[in-house]
Amino acid sequence: MYIDKDKAPLVEALMDYKRRAAKSFHVPGHKNGKAYDRFGGAGLLSEVLKIDVTEITGTDDLHHPEGAIQEAQELAADCFGAEESFFLVGGSTAGNLAMILSVCKQPGDVLLLQRNVHKSVLHGLMLAGAKAVFLEPEMDEASGLAVIPSLETLRAALEKYPESKGVLITSPNYHGMSSNLKEIAELCHAQGIPLLVDEAHGAHFGMHPDLPESALASGADVVVQSTHKMLAAMTMGAMLHVQGPLLDRRLLRQRLAMVQSSSPSYPVMASLDLARRLLHAQGPSAFTAGFAAVDALKRGLATLPRFGLLQPPQPGNPAAQGPCGGQALPPAQAHAAAYTRQDPFKAVIYDRTGSLSGYGLQHALEARGCVPEMSDERYVVLLFTLGSTEEDANHLLWALQHIVEEEEDLRPPDILNQLSTELTNVSTWNIPARTMSFSEPVQFSLTPMDPEHMESVPVENCGGRIAAEMVIPYPPGIPILYPGERITEDTAERLAALRDAGAKCQGAADHSIRTILVNKNPGKQGTI
Repeated sequence: MYIDKDKAPLVEALMDYKRRAAKSFHVPGHKNGKAYDRFGGAGLLSEVLKIDVTEITGTDDLHHPEGAIQEAQELAADCFGAEESFFLVGGSTAGNLAMILSVCKQPGDVLLLQRNVHKSVLHGLMLAGAKAVFLEPEMDEASGLAVIPSLETLRAALEKYPESKGVLITSPNYHGMSSNLKEIAELCHAQGIPLLVDEAHGAHFGMHPDLPESALASGADVVVQSTHKMLAAMTMGAMLHVQGPLLDRRLLRQRLAMVQSSSPSYPVMASLDLARRLLHAQGPSAFTAGFAAVDALKRGLATLPRFGLLQPPQPGNPAAQGPCGGQALPPAQAHAAAYTRQDPFKAVIYDRTGSLSGYGLQHALEARGCVPEMSDERYVVLLFTLGSTEEDANHLLWALQHIVEEEEDLRPPDILNQLSTELTNVSTWNIPARTMSFSEPVQFSLTPMDPEHMESVPVENCGGRIAAEMVIPYPPGIPILYPGERITEDTAERLAALRDAGAKCQGAADHSIRTILVNKNPGKQGTI
């Protein structure tokens, strides 16, 4: 069947609506932006408001698509290699919720997933009343960052919990680190269960020979992508892709209707259509400018030895080593690498001298007109896309050069020295030390903990207690604690260190992270 890759059916329907300039007797209340005209206009929003419509004749219905939206989603499926694709107007969060609710159909259903997941995944478990078996992610020794669980860990968990309804993996992580998912998909399929992948940061994967393979191409059954993150959609624009027979698609549609607005944003959906068309029509050449920007950065960093660039270990490649002194792997050990692929558009840099933490380096860059995606104790994540330019890279290099010239003698506070010299567990989540590489089933629930059973204690004294609130360093939005989780002494120290380093956390009642809410009964582990 012929596919017109240049077509953008939803955009075309909205532009037709705008051209007709018909009188609006429907929502939204701004009436194509006219509500602002008598008060000075809507400024930059005026053109967007003219296509901010609702489900009327010609614009279709996201939750029962038969026209422009249906055609746009079919084009997206062709572009990304799915059997079916669904537009999301609530970001990957909506997709994560829907796919969990589609797999965990009854309270108590077991889902296997890595511990270092986005908060939306934990919220999905709560909504489903599911039991989570947390898989310990592998640690990349060179960088100290956590990635996906090993195949051996997953195999052992499946043997112990054969009743599991599915496996959920996050790949790539926020730092752009990923591995081949084919063996994981094959293991899941041998068990007759679907592989769910939160690929929020990998919507561009598989779209260019120099980019990692996509989760769909690796055999995943359900994949959620933030089209607004690494491609060109508006914020909140995302997609969910499905293939294979292991997911109830009728139920998935019903779950998507549950977690998404019945009045979805047409400008956001139109941006998804445009982002798809850009990729579909241009193919790999869409990334030419972005790769040129990345290459310019790499060439410049070679002249600035103070700053390192995160790369996966490669056999015989001494340049591919992390800040912890990790060496290139000998060929016989190359298969044992915790991660094998680095998204070239996630340039993760660090100060080799340890003088500047990731937080400090971010502040120094922002003072010079460069705004990074995120930072942690050691790293700064610089996000490039198909919209990046060599001019952007050159400005970044100028900023780094000035940091070297103006702050090379700067020494951080003791707390940052401590953080920058740790060799492991520098990621912003907690994996308690245990003899097993996966947890017992953890029951999640929407039932809140009774405030009378909570108390506030200093963070320094919370070790050994049961958390009564979620604590989420943001970004990356991965909870370091969830309610009902036992707080280890290491986690207590880590919370204090993150607080003193200036990390921002969501979820905690005390935004200063001086205190934390815990269960009054020190020995009781409650449901979430």
